Amino acid sequence: MPLTLHLGTDDLTRCRFAVSPLCQTHEALRMLRRPDRHAFHRDWLRRVRDIVAGLDLVELWLFIPRKGGYTPDFLGPPPRTPNASFEEELALLRATDPAMARTELARSLACTPGAAASPYGRAALEDPAGTVRRLADLTERAWHALLAPDWPRHQALLEADIAYRSRQLADGGLEALFGDLHPEIEWADDTLTLRMYADLKEAQGPDGRGVLLMPSVFVRPDVVSGFARPWQPTVIYPARGTGGPPTGAAPAEAPTALARLLGPHRAAVLVGLDGPASTTTLANRHGLAPSSVSSHLSVLREAGLLVSHRQGQYVLYERTALGDALAAGARRATGRPCR
Repeated sequence: MPLTLHLGTDDLTRCRFAVSPLCQTHEALRMLRRPDRHAFHRDWLRRVRDIVAGLDLVELWLFIPRKGGYTPDFLGPPPRTPNASFEEELALLRATDPAMARTELARSLACTPGAAASPYGRAALEDPAGTVRRLADLTERAWHALLAPDWPRHQALLEADIAYRSRQLADGGLEALFGDLHPEIEWADDTLTLRMYADLKEAQGPDGRGVLLMPSVFVRPDVVSGFARPWQPTVIYPARGTGGPPTGAAPAEAPTALARLLGPHRAAVLVGLDGPASTTTLANRHGLAPSSVSSHLSVLREAGLLVSHRQGQYVLYERTALGDALAAGARRATGRPCR
C-alpha cells in the first residue's frame, strides 16, 4: 500500500513552504550515496569530486544508508521558519535531545547489516550526546565545502519554485499544487498519496500541523516523505529547474518548425526552459556563450514568451503561458511529448 496522508481541516489551512540549507546539505550527501540520482546532477558532481575526496565523513556516512534506508531525522529536522539560516538550523541540531538521538541512530544503524556492531556504531549508541556533536561538526564541514559557495544560486532556484507553487495554489487550489509536484504524488478527496512509499506504522500522519513542502536541488528524481514521529509531516520534492537531463542525454532540441520560426538556438533555449534558470545555467546547458544566451533571452522576453525576475544576486528566466503554449504546440506537431 502507498503512503497516504489524510488532511483534516486544520491541516488544509496550515500547509506551508520552507527553504532549509541544513536539509539541502543532507540531501546533497544522500545524493552522493545514491547512484540513481547521479545522472541528474553530473555537473555538480564533477565540480565537487575532489572536494568530497578530501572530506573525512566516515562517521556521517554510517547514518546515510546507500539503498534508501533511514537517516536520522534530527540531522535535518523540519525548519520552523520559512527561510532559516544554516547557523540557526545547526544550532537546533546541536541541541538535539540525546534520548531522541539514540532512538533515531539505532533505527538508522538497523538499516545496514553489521553497522550497529561496528566501532562507530557502538560508540554512537553508547554516547549519543557526543555523537550529535560530532555529526553536527561533520555536517557543518560538508555545508561549507559543498553547498555554501553555491548557496545564493541554490536559494534563488528554491525561492523561485516556491513563488511558482504559490501562484499555482492561488490560481487552482491544492489540486493544482499537489497535482504538479511529482509524478508519484496524487491528490484526491483531501488525501495526499505518495505511491513510491509503503504505508509504514512509523510514518508520520497529519495531526493538525499541516504538511511542510520543501523544494530540493538534490532530491531529483525522487520525492521524499519525512519525517517519522514526532516531526511535522514533510514532503521534499524536486525544485523546478534543478537537475539536468540524464547522463548521455543532449539538451532539448527545438522542433524543426519552431527552429525555422525563431532560429535553432533561440528555439532550443525556449523549449529547454522547463523551470527557472539563469543565463549561466542555460549557457552551460546548451553549450553557448553567455552573451549569445543573453541576447536570445532578451528577444524571447520582448516577444512575451519569457519573464524574468531577480532572486538574490541572480536573474532567473521562465516561460510565460504563451511560451508554454508555443513550446507545447511545437512538440505536439512533431509527435514529441509535452513536459
